[in-house]
Amino acid sequence: MRFTITIAVSVTWAFFAVQPVHASEIRISSLEELAEYASQSGNTITMEPGAYELTEYIPLESIPERRDNEDWHFIEFSGSGNMFDLTDVTIEVDTELRNELDPPIHNPEFLVSGNNNTLQGLTITNLGDGTSRGGNVLSVHGDGNTVRNVTLHVRGSFPYGYGDLLGKGGGSLVGLRKHSGLQITGNNTRVIGCEIFMRSFGHGFYIQDGATNTYFEDCYVEGEMRSTDDMLAETSGPAYEADFASVYRNREGEFEILPGYMKSLAEDGFRTYGGVQDVTFINCTAKNMRGGWELRDSGPIHIESCEAIGNERGFWVGADAVVKDSRGDAKYGPLLFLEGDNSSVYLELMPEESEMNVHALASIHGSNHEVSIAPREGEDVNPAVPIKLGFSQPGAGEGMAPYSEQAARDISLTNETNAPLVVGEQASACQITTRGEVLENAGDDIAIERSAP
Repeated sequence: MRFTITIAVSVTWAFFAVQPVHASEIRISSLEELAEYASQSGNTITMEPGAYELTEYIPLESIPERRDNEDWHFIEFSGSGNMFDLTDVTIEVDTELRNELDPPIHNPEFLVSGNNNTLQGLTITNLGDGTSRGGNVLSVHGDGNTVRNVTLHVRGSFPYGYGDLLGKGGGSLVGLRKHSGLQITGNNTRVIGCEIFMRSFGHGFYIQDGATNTYFEDCYVEGEMRSTDDMLAETSGPAYEADFASVYRNREGEFEILPGYMKSLAEDGFRTYGGVQDVTFINCTAKNMRGGWELRDSGPIHIESCEAIGNERGFWVGADAVVKDSRGDAKYGPLLFLEGDNSSVYLELMPEESEMNVHALASIHGSNHEVSIAPREGEDVNPAVPIKLGFSQPGAGEGMAPYSEQAARDISLTNETNAPLVVGEQASACQITTRGEVLENAGDDIAIERSAP
């Protein structure tokens, strides 16, 4: 199935980081040396390849002193104008260190706070089952930094195994301890060729605090999925102890987990929070995450040649978004959620299907959108779930929650798939070309043209 939305949005992506002149070229072979040069500026640092255990640099017995000194980061890259070539370097992080440190919420283990640095080739691997109050593995707070070919293996959350069904913040049904991947709050950040493997409840890549001009290329994030049937079969554990309750009201009107759904055990692959501006994604992939892209409260957004595979939902965008030459499936949930105004979306639907409950291929509201969905070239896609025009997304995007109607005006929709179409009564002045059957048209001034099957 292919979705195409075309919107004339002019976006200029400018990055103002200037490549520094490096005063010294330095070779190192220990984490002590890495931490030392991380606080200096103007150097090219190359580290000897190998696996380095963080406990050899920060032993468990040193944690009380670090806590007393409020030294919450394991290594902080506070210098500027550095090039860190850490190709084939792996830092193995025993999560018990983080558990014992117990920093304030939202503190990262590794922090780039300086400006105009390049961090290249590093792998950070979490080991063990320790947790802490929120936070993440790596944060980029400075401006003009580049993170290239960095890989994160993320563990260390509680509970793990239920996605967000037991909560994701205030009002959670259990004591929640999240652990995320890569956070960006600095301006003009470039993230190139990075990979995150989430085995923790938290986001993969996420952008906050009004950061501007963030650029992603060739990045990959992957979580893992679990069926609600597996959860409901448990005879112990957090969900069992909560009588299989959920923080979401389901389609039957109850706050309880329903069978027949697939949930990601992580949060979103690529996520923005309000106030973030000018974000570009080129040739990136999100697999088995709650949302592949959830960017609904930020803009402008540019997504090109990206792929959403096996997520609870593929692309969730809002105002001033351009999505083109991208694709995803509706195997476990909708391909597209669209809201806001003035967006252009072109998506291809991949043929992967499952026996799990999915209630929509897309839900669309807002105004002045141009949307197109088509099958991926050369593939036969016959989804039974509808495209819903004039409908909002279910509460928090949860697949087992109900949809409600919401205004949709001046929207051009081209449905080149065989998916059926439902037009709600709050839709008006829309132009539709569809190959799939029109199950209902309750809208006003809706022009519908059927294309050849």
